[in-house]
Amino acid sequence: MSMDGVRHFLLALQFFTRVPVTGRLAAWVGYSPQMLRASAAHFPGVGWIVGGVAAAVFALASLGLPPLVAALLSTVATVWLTGAFHEDGLADIADGLGGSAQRERALEIMKDSRIGAFGAIALVLALALKVALLAALAAQGVSAIVAALLAGHVLSRLAPLFLIRFLPYVGDSGASKSKPLADAIGGGALAVGVLWSIPAVAPILLAQGAIKAGAMLLAVAAAGVWMARLFRRRLQGFTGDGLGATQQVCELAIYLVLAWTWA
Repeated sequence: MSMDGVRHFLLALQFFTRVPVTGRLAAWVGYSPQMLRASAAHFPGVGWIVGGVAAAVFALASLGLPPLVAALLSTVATVWLTGAFHEDGLADIADGLGGSAQRERALEIMKDSRIGAFGAIALVLALALKVALLAALAAQGVSAIVAALLAGHVLSRLAPLFLIRFLPYVGDSGASKSKPLADAIGGGALAVGVLWSIPAVAPILLAQGAIKAGAMLLAVAAAGVWMARLFRRRLQGFTGDGLGATQQVCELAIYLVLAWTWA
């Protein structure tokens, strides 16, 4: 990775997590809207950090605690590490699309910082489903849960890049701090995201086999396409909240497929 690539990765890490990039390191990384736009390519790379923390917390907690508790602690760790960035997007999307069938009104609801009934229900159900699926995956062994967490956090962060690449941005460009990320990215940036993501498939191949790995890839692709079609139909494009919601839905799709047991 070039020095510019390292800077862009650290900027993405600073933007999407609570990992401190301060002092001389922050001065070396620098900032500009163009750099923030370039950092989107490293979104799946951030998933390696978040997924690694999730896997470490789960592995340590499972040494003396039931799988359900380990799954809950692992989820708490990722929510804290990311500042609930993507969960907030899921709640806002649920409020907006659930609160009104009219595009303009839905976009207006999403700007409201208060959470509504649709957002609260979606958030509670998504977190509960995530914890339950991770607890179920624990029955397959530590290697399976570690592989699932890495794949879940990395691959789910690749899907939003395709939305940025192929859909127009329809959010409030004046008020959104993530507006530079919404500008269409090129094929090169998308290729970088894919390169970050490919190694996340290998642990699934080793832990669960080629069939599960293939099913997982199909599931995350289907979830991403479904979200893209939903945003195109309801909003004629995507918002920053839509990117976070897509990450959450794709992550759940991955865990669901990997936890599924075929006779």
